Amino acid sequence: MELTKDIQEFLLNDALERFLRYVKVWTTSDESVETVPSTKIQLDLGKLLVEELKELHLEDIIHDEYGFVYAYLPPSKGFENVKPIGLLAHVDTAPAVSGKDVKPIIHRNYDGKDIKYPQVKELLLTSEDSPNLEEYLGLDIITSEGDTLLGADDKAGVAEIMAACAAWKKFEKLIHGPILICFTTDEEIGLGIDKADLKKLPKICYTVDGGEMGELEFECFDAWLAQIKFIGLNVHPGHAKNKMINAIQIASRFFSELPESESPEHTEEREGFFHLTKLQGTAEEATSRMLIRDFLEENNQRRRDYIINLKKVYEIRYPGLKIEIDLKHQYQNMFTYLEKKTKVIDLAKQAIEKSGLEVKIHSIRGGTDGARLSAKGIPTPNIFTGGQLFHSRKEFIPTLALQKAAEVLIYLAHLWTQN
Repeated sequence: MELTKDIQEFLLNDALERFLRYVKVWTTSDESVETVPSTKIQLDLGKLLVEELKELHLEDIIHDEYGFVYAYLPPSKGFENVKPIGLLAHVDTAPAVSGKDVKPIIHRNYDGKDIKYPQVKELLLTSEDSPNLEEYLGLDIITSEGDTLLGADDKAGVAEIMAACAAWKKFEKLIHGPILICFTTDEEIGLGIDKADLKKLPKICYTVDGGEMGELEFECFDAWLAQIKFIGLNVHPGHAKNKMINAIQIASRFFSELPESESPEHTEEREGFFHLTKLQGTAEEATSRMLIRDFLEENNQRRRDYIINLKKVYEIRYPGLKIEIDLKHQYQNMFTYLEKKTKVIDLAKQAIEKSGLEVKIHSIRGGTDGARLSAKGIPTPNIFTGGQLFHSRKEFIPTLALQKAAEVLIYLAHLWTQN
């Protein structure tokens, strides 16, 4: 099966229209909240998706109490016995940068020059930020206005899945087996997928949540969260000598002891890191949130041991200081569960190749819902969306990527009918 030009044009126009609509819906998750969804605003996009899925006449559409949206696409006639697959994307955006009032801009016919943002004049998207920008000469590129993130992570994935569903409904020649659609909440803060109804999901799934065009990912970080509290003693500064235990100041010194070479801004490829994302407090008490990441469990064990030993040193150094460390394992490297699932991966490779793209195998310097699902016995590799510089005001996506990711899903479903 080869996709004709009319189908490709349909996928581009449909995915683009949906993407521009979805990014305007505010769905930022909140890492300080333990409930799912962490923010009620995520439900707004879920409600919109439910209505659009109804318009496409999908079946068994559910919007549950956790904000998850499930929908079932029945198989093409004669393909009822094909192994079902699931397609997942998440509706929330990262809390690191504002996702409120996103105004997408399409920069037509990219000419290779720096891309400017109308709301932040000093902000530029350059080839230094993203060296593969030169690959997109002549293409249309979408950014925000510069005062928010764009939301391609992962509303591009949502739009691409929805465009594929629309194509399956419009073009009967696009054969497929049973397909379960699932849009999740709170992926960005590592909470949502715990609430997934595994009985609704097939035994094989794919997340559409990756980066540049052609990427296929089946390895990710082993991930830990460290929440560290410093409990000190405040005393009037005029009478504080040998009495005050300044929690926020000591906490600052504590984190300055972490090796600078093991921070996100100094690591790449398979290097792990400590990532302090929050530090707040007073002289009396300070709280912090830190991510610990590596592809190898033993390297993260070394980092956990380091902060535990540093705690002991600081409590000796500052008598009366109390440090509480809460360590939580967020997700495992999914390669452990996917390395033997060759068919699941090989068919995704073939689908990418059929779309005319080079397959780019990458290890995710992060995680996806697929990591959690793979650990629960549902192998779930990650397919590209085409977005780049996620979680930043420079986030962007070429419009062609919206089409190509949707094409990959069409080819993938067709390949499963032959296996």
